[in-house]
Amino acid sequence: MIIEPRIKGFICITAHPDGCAKNVRDSIDYIESQGKINLPKIKNVLVIGASTGYGLSSAITATFALKANVLGVAFEKNAQRGRTAGAGLYNLEEYQKQAQKNGLYLKNIIGDAFSNEVKAKVCETAKTDIGKFDMVIYSIAAPSRIDPNTNERYASVIKPIGKEYKSKGIDLNSYKIIETAAQPATDEEIENTKKVMGGEDLELWIDMLKKQDLLSDGAVVVSYSYIGPSVTHDIYLNGSIGMAKNHLKETSDRLSSDKNYNIKSYVSVNKAVVTQASSAIPTLPLYISILFKVMKEKNIHENCIEQAYRLFKKFASGENLTDENGFIRIDDWEMRDDVQCEVTDRWEKIDDGNINILSDLEGYKSDFLKLFGFGVDGVDYSKDVEIEVEETENLFFI
Repeated sequence: MIIEPRIKGFICITAHPDGCAKNVRDSIDYIESQGKINLPKIKNVLVIGASTGYGLSSAITATFALKANVLGVAFEKNAQRGRTAGAGLYNLEEYQKQAQKNGLYLKNIIGDAFSNEVKAKVCETAKTDIGKFDMVIYSIAAPSRIDPNTNERYASVIKPIGKEYKSKGIDLNSYKIIETAAQPATDEEIENTKKVMGGEDLELWIDMLKKQDLLSDGAVVVSYSYIGPSVTHDIYLNGSIGMAKNHLKETSDRLSSDKNYNIKSYVSVNKAVVTQASSAIPTLPLYISILFKVMKEKNIHENCIEQAYRLFKKFASGENLTDENGFIRIDDWEMRDDVQCEVTDRWEKIDDGNINILSDLEGYKSDFLKLFGFGVDGVDYSKDVEIEVEETENLFFI
C-alpha cells in the first residue's frame, strides 16, 4: 500500500511505517551518540504511555542509555480495512526490533492502561521476566478514561475556567492566523478532566505494583506536565487541564510522602514540543512555532529525545533536581528570560504577512508530519509498504 498523509483537524489519520521506523532509529542514534548514563540502581523500567512523545523518548533512553529492562504500555490500534495502524504502533514495532537486535530486554503491552486487565498483565509479565521496577514513567495524554471499578466513562476537555478564552492561534489546515475561542468549563467538565488526566490512575498503578511487591525500595516515579508562559496560562495552567495536572502533582507528592510506598515520586515539567496532544490545545501551535524560531536562533532548541536524555542525566547527577515547588524543570531553557522576552515581542507583532519571518512555521509543519512518519529524510514514500503490525511474544495486544 502506498500511503500519503491525510490531515483531519489537529491529527493525521494515516501513518507511514517506514517513516515512523526511521524516526525511532534517529532517536536511538542520538542516544548512542551521547553515551551511556550512569544510573546503576535503575535496572527495570515501566513506561506507561510508551508509544509516542515523551513516553517513547523516555523508554528509548532507558533502553539504550541505561541498558535497562523496559516494559512499555500503550493504547494503539492496528491496521484494519485498509486504514493504517497508529503511528505509535509503528514506533513500537521498530523500537522492539532495535532492542532485540542489540540483545536488550523490551516488551510492549498494547491495551488500555486505565484498565485492571492491562495492569494485571504488567504485573504478571514483570514477575515472570524481570522482577521489581526501579523506575516508573507515567506519560499519558488521553481524551477519555473508563473507571476500571465502575465502568463509567469520563471525557477530558481543554477549556478555560471562569471566563471565555480568546487568543491568537493557527488554523492547522490553512496555517493562517486565526482568533481561537473557548467557552469556560463547567464544574462537571473540570472534575471529569481530573478523572482522566489527574493522578487517580497513577495512584492505582502504584498501589497495584506495591501490593504485588513489584516496586523496589526507593523506586523513582516520574510523571510529565507543562507550565508554559503567561500567554498560554488561561487555556492550560489555569484551565481544566491545569487543574488535572495540579491533581497529578498533589497525588505524586502524597505518594512520595507515604512511607508505606517507599518511593520517590516526581513531576517533570518539560519543554513545549510538537506532539499529538499539544496540537490539540488552542494557542500552543502558534506559540511553539515562535518558540522554535527563537530557541533555534539561540542554539538551545531540543526535541523529545534530547529532553528525555537531559532528564535522565539530571537524575544521574543528583544536583539541583527540583525547584522550590518540587518540580523537575526540563523546560528551563524555554523559560529563560531572554527567550520569553523575544517570544512575547514576536507574539505581539506576528500576522499572516510576517509569520514565516517571526516564527518557524515550516519547522512546526515538518515536526507535525514527522509524528506520523511523513517527510522523513531517507524514506521512499513511493514504495508499497505493509501496514499491519504482527503480534509477537514481545509486542502483544490485550
